[in-house]
Amino acid sequence: MTDKMILRTTLTSPFGRKVRMAAEVLGLATRIKIVPANTRDETDTLRHQNPLGKIPCLLLPDGTAFFDSRVIIEFLDMLEGQPSLVPASGIDRFRVLTRATLFDGVTDAALLLVYERRFRKEKQVSEPWLDHQRGKVFRGLKAAASELPDPTRTDITSIGLACALGYLDWRRPVEWRERFSIIAEWLEAFSANEPAYAATECPTENAA
Repeated sequence: MTDKMILRTTLTSPFGRKVRMAAEVLGLATRIKIVPANTRDETDTLRHQNPLGKIPCLLLPDGTAFFDSRVIIEFLDMLEGQPSLVPASGIDRFRVLTRATLFDGVTDAALLLVYERRFRKEKQVSEPWLDHQRGKVFRGLKAAASELPDPTRTDITSIGLACALGYLDWRRPVEWRERFSIIAEWLEAFSANEPAYAATECPTENAA
């Protein structure tokens, strides 16, 4: 595969950031062209590439589309023939994928907290719904704190957790750092060890 792949995403998407981080770590960033997508635009070709209209979506040169972020990361990890982000087989593979799903769930809940206030009028906002999502975030972080990834090793779990925390720090749907100081220390150590974390931060001009 010599032609560039296309990644439909935004620079503000935490799930798109996961893929961008993985590409940086794997040395594949130069083989991917990022094409912005607008998930709310009915005319955006994203809806043809991914019928769910969700990002990220990776397009191969032959038009094949892969989604969601975990599928894309597994595909990129496979390209070089020596998977390093996700175990290829065995029970460890399923442990890692389950952990990655946990951290994606934290991100999903954080997004729903943000969207509840962004897309609803104030009188329509449901506090029970917000409490439900906050519970997912805090339970997920509590579980993360009990078994943190190795901050000196980058894989799909550390990428997922780091991107979830980055989104929480940026949008601030909950205050997590004081409550989970051990995770804040982990993020500091991970970001110091993995340059792809800083390399994939959303540029200030796109941070609306």
